[in-house]
Amino acid sequence: MLIDSHAHLDFPEFDSDRDAVISAAIAKGIEFIVNIGSSLESSQNSVELSRKYSSIYAAVGVHPHEADKFDDNVCEAIAKLAGEKKVVAIGEIGLDFYKNYSGRENQIALFRALLKVAKNIALPVVIHTREAQIETLDIIREYMPLRAVVHCFSGDVQFLNKCLDLGFFISFTCNITYKKAQNLREMLKLTPIDRLMLETDCPYLSPEGFRGKRNDPSFVKLLAEEAARIKGISFEEVERATTANVRSLFRF
Repeated sequence: MLIDSHAHLDFPEFDSDRDAVISAAIAKGIEFIVNIGSSLESSQNSVELSRKYSSIYAAVGVHPHEADKFDDNVCEAIAKLAGEKKVVAIGEIGLDFYKNYSGRENQIALFRALLKVAKNIALPVVIHTREAQIETLDIIREYMPLRAVVHCFSGDVQFLNKCLDLGFFISFTCNITYKKAQNLREMLKLTPIDRLMLETDCPYLSPEGFRGKRNDPSFVKLLAEEAARIKGISFEEVERATTANVRSLFRF
């Protein structure tokens, strides 16, 4: 069985057929799905999904794009949601200096506030970082020791090694199948199997051959097949290791 470690099934792209998507994923061998909060509302919806479906766990957090709307009330609400039975992480949180939809200082303040929440309640974090790798690591080091996964990895070998040195897991998405994604494939190859996690980040980042269409958790199987090919190991080894890694981090 496989696990989709990062999905957004609460997004409106799934409003018309959410039940069918989840059922289809289970039928294709996706044992569990971790639905990731990206705002207070999204986090609330993720918790609701975890209550409704036995196969879904939740992470609660606020994406850096939402940082300009963040305040203490939101932080308190996220901390309260984090106490729910099937909430396994704080996330996704981090910094995004690529699109800068929110001010950088507000992003940093949000990141620190939610890292503090995670630290106080001993939950791991799901890290989003884009064009902000140095700043992300500098802030994280203030809160170590900390359990974490760097989701949708897009960095270079130096960033990879720094994350591994901190003991973090590294998660890859279906964009490793893209024709021009050789650098990502190299990073996956360099990631030790006992630190590797797989995710769809659905509805985004559909695999090659399905680009332009909605991604969904069932594509984790295709992703695992590609990871096995890249690392030169069996599908079963990828399946066993990535499932064990997700269980280890999120403590299912």
